[in-house]
Amino acid sequence: MRELVVLGTASQVPTRDRNQNGYLLLWDGEGLLFDPGEGTQRQMIHAGVSATQITRICLTHVHGDHCYGLPGVLSRLALDRVEHPVHLHYPAAGHDVVQALVSVSSRGFDLQLHPHGAPGTVARGLEVRPLSHRIEAYGYRLTERDGRTILPERLAAAGIKGPDIGRLQRTGELRGVRLEDVSVPRPGQRFAFVMDTEPCLGAEELADGADLLVAESTFSDDDGELAAQYRHLTAGQAGALAASGGVRTLVLTHFSSRYTDVQPLVEQAQRQAAGAVVLAARDFDRFALPRRRGWALTE
Repeated sequence: MRELVVLGTASQVPTRDRNQNGYLLLWDGEGLLFDPGEGTQRQMIHAGVSATQITRICLTHVHGDHCYGLPGVLSRLALDRVEHPVHLHYPAAGHDVVQALVSVSSRGFDLQLHPHGAPGTVARGLEVRPLSHRIEAYGYRLTERDGRTILPERLAAAGIKGPDIGRLQRTGELRGVRLEDVSVPRPGQRFAFVMDTEPCLGAEELADGADLLVAESTFSDDDGELAAQYRHLTAGQAGALAASGGVRTLVLTHFSSRYTDVQPLVEQAQRQAAGAVVLAARDFDRFALPRRRGWALTE
């Protein structure tokens, strides 16, 4: 199952209807928790997800609304006696803050720290790119390896059936029949996570070809000067980011508390998004990754 569970959608301060950040991506048996803000542990209970599902925690930066929920989440992992390793990815410049947050949490499970200070791959299929914020920040992209879709009619014409289908997929050729002869390319899916940033090359690289892009939309286009001052995206800029990357679905989040109605922000993003589906995240929403051209298993 591949699904994004939204745990919080507020920016600097929570509101009556929005908790601070928190996003759990469920992806083929892994659970990637992005930017757990204050109250994330409680939000998980209301969302019906378990701490035991978490295999990785990914921090974009160490502003409080993106990481102050970390001690509670780690303590819950210890309380639930999680047996698998949990990997914590974060910008190297925030190491002292992360160490402090880890130090006040309960221990008793295998927590592995992975600071990064440059763009690149940080785990299988998981990449980071630098963003442009007031402190060091990185966005994340999870990419499935490209595969191939088998065409049953071509298999039948080639006389390949039963266990021979699996043999052909494993070896690439069987009795003179190549895998390319009975299949078509199938792009791997891409998920991108872009938080606090002004428009920048790193954000564009993350969004490129994303099936599902989660992007901050802190300010309305009408408050563009504030967005520039604090190095955040406006709704229109989030929409333009989706358009430049050919994004399939854009999920807006990280809304300033000044906006009680975010529908105008959705409309601003839609005007720039060049056909991408634009949705405003609410706490406890669930978004399935859109199926584009089938699935390919990551090895």
